[in-house]
Amino acid sequence: MTALLLSALEGGVLRLTLADASSRNSLSEAMMAELASALAAAAADRSVRVVVLAAQGPAFSSGHNLKEITAHRADPDKGAAYFAKLFAACAELMLAVVNSPKPVIAEVAGLASAAGCQLVATCDLAIASKAARFCTPGVNIGLFCSTPMVALSRNLSSKHAMEMLLTGDVFGATDALRFGLVNRVVPAEQLTAAVSELAQKIAAKSMVTVKTGKQAFYRQRDLPLAEAYAYTARVMTENLLQRDAEEGIAAFIAKRQPHWTDEP
Repeated sequence: MTALLLSALEGGVLRLTLADASSRNSLSEAMMAELASALAAAAADRSVRVVVLAAQGPAFSSGHNLKEITAHRADPDKGAAYFAKLFAACAELMLAVVNSPKPVIAEVAGLASAAGCQLVATCDLAIASKAARFCTPGVNIGLFCSTPMVALSRNLSSKHAMEMLLTGDVFGATDALRFGLVNRVVPAEQLTAAVSELAQKIAAKSMVTVKTGKQAFYRQRDLPLAEAYAYTARVMTENLLQRDAEEGIAAFIAKRQPHWTDEP
């Protein structure tokens, strides 16, 4: 793993830190490839229970690397093939976050712009410092943030998402909390501790149960109401038959701590 992405595992929590401050942690081809690779490895690693995405420098991520994009305008097709490849890679990265069996938490200390804001919206949870800022400014440069819109429209109310997308304005952490883009806002000096506390709380749960719930959450969300209830009823039935559910219920009745197997 190169210096673009730093990795540290402690207490079941894998901390992935974007470390390309010179490009404001842009989601360059290389950065997206490293993130996708790290998420794939984390998904398969039983020692990883929760993933935290953090960043060095004043920006969480500035979004796609516009210099990379501009360089390909000299291609014979004016960059069309490259642009399609780039956005396909970005979609794969976002899907890797959603489809990971491990919860992914964004730790946002600075600016999350465009695809960087998309990444925050895509994470399962997000905690921001009071200094964090968020924007989807593509409309200001003639490039509507259509792919970030996918994540925003699934996390924010329609009017809040459209306000961000249509104005391109920069919104502070308090607005992000009000919009539903982040879970909570804390002082900058408390950010890492707050994220760690949340991550450790989740890491203490049964991982097979967390995996079951995360997968069901995203699947049921897009189903019609009756289908969602039918699907989740099947999920809960299967969940009840898992060893950790049997153990957890027995522990609750006996008023003792459960001993998770993390197995189906």
